[in-house]
Amino acid sequence: MALVDVSRLPQHVAIIMDGNGRWAQARGKPRTVGHERGADAVRATMRAARRLGIPALTLYAFSEQNWDRPQAEINSLVDLLCECLVSERDELVDNDIRLSAIGRLHKLPKHAQSRLQSLTSDTESHTGMTLTLALSYGGREELIDAARTLANQARVGDLDPNDIDEAAVADLLPSMDVGPVDLLIRTGGEQRISNFLLWGSAYAEFFFTDELWPDFCANSLYYAIEAYQGRERRFGLVPDVERDTTTADPHDDLERAI
Repeated sequence: MALVDVSRLPQHVAIIMDGNGRWAQARGKPRTVGHERGADAVRATMRAARRLGIPALTLYAFSEQNWDRPQAEINSLVDLLCECLVSERDELVDNDIRLSAIGRLHKLPKHAQSRLQSLTSDTESHTGMTLTLALSYGGREELIDAARTLANQARVGDLDPNDIDEAAVADLLPSMDVGPVDLLIRTGGEQRISNFLLWGSAYAEFFFTDELWPDFCANSLYYAIEAYQGRERRFGLVPDVERDTTTADPHDDLERAI
């Protein structure tokens, strides 16, 4: 059982949900069945994050590169998205969860855009947690879009190129609306970030697991957070070697068994 210190939670958890297809194939089932089970894992993870009090959860639901998949699989993914946007509405509303979406959303089918817009509008005032779906999303593409905006502002004289700094770029990245990533989790055994939240993950802690996404559950999230809390985040600085731990009270850090 994982021990999570609720006083030191990551403020923004991002997840690359990998392994739906392999989960289904290992059971002799169509890949679509894996995606359906993956939706159950999304629900379990969202609930666990909300119970802990994590402010922001971002899920890599559909990448810009996923448009190159077989059309039948794309259609099934879009249909599943639309179904979830309807079936999970009460879950989001009842638990004060704000839904957000990032990516080149204009590439989604019109009916998917409509349902997505409806639910984001219905939950925009919620403050309990922000659930962000990365749809038709790519980190490089997000940076390119920001660069184009900055270039156009400079071209028309609204921006001095010398004023472009990290803050100016970050302000144009929708993924940064909920702040930088503290903990990035990838399931499925791969150890790469696959064009996901490139800017916001600059100082993220990575947690890779062999567990396939449909098998990911609340305990999986807790173990990832426990691992995160066992690391020292220095952001390029040196450790605090002058900190005196000889008289530390072990009861100062209150841990709760999840």
